[in-house]
Amino acid sequence: AEVILAQALEWAWLTLVAKHGCPPATDPAGLHKGFAIIGYGKLGGLELGYGSDVDVVFLYDAADDEQITNGTKPVALSVFYARLAQRLMHVLTTLTPAGILYEVDVRLRPDGAAGLLVSSVKAFADYQANKAWTWEHQALVRARVIAGDAAIAAEFTQIRAAILGRPRKQAAVRQEVRVMRNKMREALDKAKPGEFDLKHSPGGIVDIEFMVQYGILAWAHVHPALLTYTDNIRQLQGLADVGVMSQADAQTLAETYRVYRNRLHRLKLQEQSVMVPEVDVAALSEGVTRIWVAWMEL
Repeated sequence: AEVILAQALEWAWLTLVAKHGCPPATDPAGLHKGFAIIGYGKLGGLELGYGSDVDVVFLYDAADDEQITNGTKPVALSVFYARLAQRLMHVLTTLTPAGILYEVDVRLRPDGAAGLLVSSVKAFADYQANKAWTWEHQALVRARVIAGDAAIAAEFTQIRAAILGRPRKQAAVRQEVRVMRNKMREALDKAKPGEFDLKHSPGGIVDIEFMVQYGILAWAHVHPALLTYTDNIRQLQGLADVGVMSQADAQTLAETYRVYRNRLHRLKLQEQSVMVPEVDVAALSEGVTRIWVAWMEL
């Protein structure tokens, strides 16, 4: 996915530059584009499965949006980068005889579906600092730069560290995370009696992910090392290494997460539902629920 996104960006960049020229402070070869792709969700967390879409946010860097490109058909930078994002999505989602490359989900951008397709780094930083909800900061826990400009990558890393490293009241964060988890479960857990939804049932994948996200939001200001990785397995180990979670609990959650994910992969390849017999995973889900109660139901 990373290789495909990087190559799709190169192709989209070259086609736009050929038509409109380069933005100031960039180069035709695209070594410095002033644009980057940020991966969220399973993409950001290094956990793509078979059939996963890619959750992305597009950022660009420009001192002045009213500057124009230097081609024969110049456009303002905001227009150029919006068209670059649109062209990139077109490359990824165009239906060919072999199918499409990836479904693309851009709903995690600032202001969601109502927001602009591409944001300036400055606007993104302002949104995260002043307007984003806790659940959006939860999503930021798993975000990383996938492709594009190295300077924007460095800026994004600094923004992520500053936002996630804010001091927070643990009780307040715990409550907000728990409320969001309950809303998700009510909306998405479709398990019938005797069934277990690997993702959304109590003791499932999302419970593990939410505990990790809560742990990082609650303690990253004390332990900045928690911000090193974006995948659940290493984040769990990080929580144990700094002493906010026991090694035994971190190992239980990591091993359960691997089992669940492996089961999901197999079911997806067989084009089957994510519902499994409850009895098959009873011991695993009970272990997750025990830790959830200890962490989140204080």
